[in-house]
Amino acid sequence: MSARFVITAAAAALIGAFGLAAPAAAHTLVQPVSSYALTSGRLWSVVAALLGLAGAVIGAVALARSAGRIGTGNGRRGAIVALVAGLAGAVIGGLVVAAAEGGPGTGYGIVGGFVALVVGLIAMILGGLALAHSRRTAAPADQLT
Repeated sequence: MSARFVITAAAAALIGAFGLAAPAAAHTLVQPVSSYALTSGRLWSVVAALLGLAGAVIGAVALARSAGRIGTGNGRRGAIVALVAGLAGAVIGGLVVAAAEGGPGTGYGIVGGFVALVVGLIAMILGGLALAHSRRTAAPADQLT
């Protein structure tokens, strides 16, 4: 067996292997993601939506506290937590939406990213309202005497 034959056979085997593997690889790349699969995009959008939801709940409680409906206290700390959690949820949701390369059902989490954006904005609005209301209801130190 000559060296020329071995080189030609090896080259033909490589070309044949890659030539047959390329359509198979392209076929697997086009396959849709299962609706039950938890991809990284979906995971980040769920985390962002949960952050926004927690911020919205905390913001609603802080707004009720600042209005004097629930317990005592002005709700200032809860308002700040709601603002931060809402901002974090909205930012992460925006990053998920910006990084998505496909539409709904592709596994990039674009729907959850949009949900996280909306819920995060709601949390920021509730936190901002509670913070503004707690500032208005808090009496300055010189008026207490």
